[in-house]
Amino acid sequence: MQQAIRIMGVDPGLRRTGWGIVEIVGNSLRFVAAGTVRSDDRASLAARLCQLHDGLSDVVRDHMPEEAAVEQTFVNRDAAATLKLGQARGVAMLVPALAGLVVAEYAPNAVKKAVIGVGHGDKKQIHMMVKVLMPKAVFDTDDAADALAIAVCHAHHRQSVPARLAAAQAGVGA
Repeated sequence: MQQAIRIMGVDPGLRRTGWGIVEIVGNSLRFVAAGTVRSDDRASLAARLCQLHDGLSDVVRDHMPEEAAVEQTFVNRDAAATLKLGQARGVAMLVPALAGLVVAEYAPNAVKKAVIGVGHGDKKQIHMMVKVLMPKAVFDTDDAADALAIAVCHAHHRQSVPARLAAAQAGVGA
């Protein structure tokens, strides 16, 4: 009997950070939970980052994932927005790392390819395929649906993650 592996996917954002939890047993994928952590846009940046930290910490405590995946973000609009998003992404990586989880990172195109089969597609296609893969999946925002897609991507690629991490630690391919 194979053991279930619980994966947390995170779609980072300063205003809304989506999260999704899936379980895999062999090739079987099962929806566990999804939601959105929101920060108060009237609060200071530090307070907002604390709100994201606390919300994601609650998710990790409540759902006890064994692995985590975070989407890499590329924003070129303006430097200030990019920096704030990067800080939110740092929190999204820090929370599972503090819980002892290895955190994988995936480019947006890799997530799309894993879920819809091609590296380019719109949110509607991603959300539809998340529902096809996990008919019981429910999500309150686009960010939560995207987080589920990130978890699905990790479920498809997780076997190669330890090899990549080992190679990176050994300095291979650097």
